[in-house]
Amino acid sequence: MRLLQPDDFRNASRAELVYRALRAAIRDGEMEAGERLRETDIAEKLGVSRTPVREALQRLTAEGLLSVTAGRGVIVTEFDKQQVLELYALREVLEGAAAAFAAERASETDIDTLRQLIEDEATGAGDGRSLAATNRAFHAALCEAAHNRYLTSAISALADSIDLLRGTTIATPGRRASAEAEHRAIVDAIERRDPAGAERIARDHIREARRIRLRMLSPQR
Repeated sequence: MRLLQPDDFRNASRAELVYRALRAAIRDGEMEAGERLRETDIAEKLGVSRTPVREALQRLTAEGLLSVTAGRGVIVTEFDKQQVLELYALREVLEGAAAAFAAERASETDIDTLRQLIEDEATGAGDGRSLAATNRAFHAALCEAAHNRYLTSAISALADSIDLLRGTTIATPGRRASAEAEHRAIVDAIERRDPAGAERIARDHIREARRIRLRMLSPQR
């Protein structure tokens, strides 16, 4: 997180800016699951008083990104194996539906955007953060291509929870290439206007991500 500057406050309140900074830090892995957050430390880093920090923490807690514990205070939310299974089960349903809707409603521009993001995956940097960012952009674009505002809202909220999980499945050995192939197959089905095929491939894609995620969790058990 960077120190907030006077220009930052022109279009948003201090509480809103602190909220955005913390949310981005959680999403980008700067703050890991289980990490304790202290109002004074955050206020000092961002150059604000504790009041907007407190408001931002309360908002993030209400959204489930932070949790209040008895012994450690406010921490970045941690998920156990059962919660991970539940997250991926819902993600499979929602993103499968998004792919099916996209096959019916995506514009040529939507499809071009998805194709470009796949090329970005193939040619981009290989570090975990870059891979995760490009992968996140692809899934967001897939959701947008569905043209269903309520589905977009549901998937966005779920993505916030997925971002709390340690590491990224896309950076595991061999996953970059297989995920890219799966993304291409999804877009191929969308382009040929095959809702059932797009949904099936998208659901298989999420199931594979879940399998890798559970394998990533196993050393921690």
